[in-house]
Amino acid sequence: MSMTRFLFKRLLQAVGVLLAISLIAFVLRDALPGADGASSGAAWRRYPQFLGELLRLDFGTSSFFHRPALEVVLGYLPATVELVLSGSLLTALLAVPLGIYSAIKPHATVARLILRLAALGVSLPVFLTAILLIQVFSLGLSSATTGASTGWLAGLGGMPAYGRGNPVPLWGNWATNFASWQGLAYLALPALSLAAGMLPLFVRLIHTEMRRVLASDYIRFAHARGLSPWRIYAWHALKNALLPVVTLGGIQLGSLMAYTLLVESVFQWPGVGLMFLDAVERGDRPLIVTYLLVAGVLFLLINTLVDLCCRLLDPRVVAPGGMQ
Repeated sequence: MSMTRFLFKRLLQAVGVLLAISLIAFVLRDALPGADGASSGAAWRRYPQFLGELLRLDFGTSSFFHRPALEVVLGYLPATVELVLSGSLLTALLAVPLGIYSAIKPHATVARLILRLAALGVSLPVFLTAILLIQVFSLGLSSATTGASTGWLAGLGGMPAYGRGNPVPLWGNWATNFASWQGLAYLALPALSLAAGMLPLFVRLIHTEMRRVLASDYIRFAHARGLSPWRIYAWHALKNALLPVVTLGGIQLGSLMAYTLLVESVFQWPGVGLMFLDAVERGDRPLIVTYLLVAGVLFLLINTLVDLCCRLLDPRVVAPGGMQ
């Protein structure tokens, strides 16, 4: 299948998913408390009108902010995007070397420790990890005991664990924590909490896939040719082990949205997750529906990019989970 046909097929799938998302949002809009006279009349007549409003980017007006709901969501979106990018970057930087090392030397003490910690990390809920990080790196261990802490652990604590600080404005509503040391300090614990929810799964997956690839015939042939071990591991083996990892990364985005809700709630990070929870508490119907629509579109876009990456890694891929 050519790349043009592949893109056309993905585009048709994206249109179908967008229609499904809009239908769910339409049903939810009338099902939530606070539905008004706009919900009168037959649903099959109101749904095309609803689609027309979405195409005009008219998502209604927030009952709390008294501003267009889409404008409110887009105002909170940069904080969440920054948090997700930071958590994903930390996950990639840690999972790839840890997974490769544990696959290359599976019987080493450090490799066993990595896999055991990964197994433990899968069972830990994200909110508990966030609370533990706050206790250790923000409050300090001495606050959890009656006596004073001793040793190097006594120096822990003092990191910010509430809010976003004073991010540096870039453009419009977009401000970043990457542009200052203070901003990075505020971002560190939330990003580490988000990464902790994904890291164990990716470490174990990379370990498993690398072990499978390293046992294949072409890796033995590469060793027989005298290629350097790191060239074999980093290029030949890792490239072929990445396809399921990239696929899982797209699937995990759904879980990542849930993790973001929890992390933003614990750290009071002013992103769309915290905004959504506040909107649910206030019963702000337009804001709830707009959040779900924007989250669905972002999820669809990222999954489309993941499919394209899988296609580039393996040209045999013709659809998610399919081979030519």
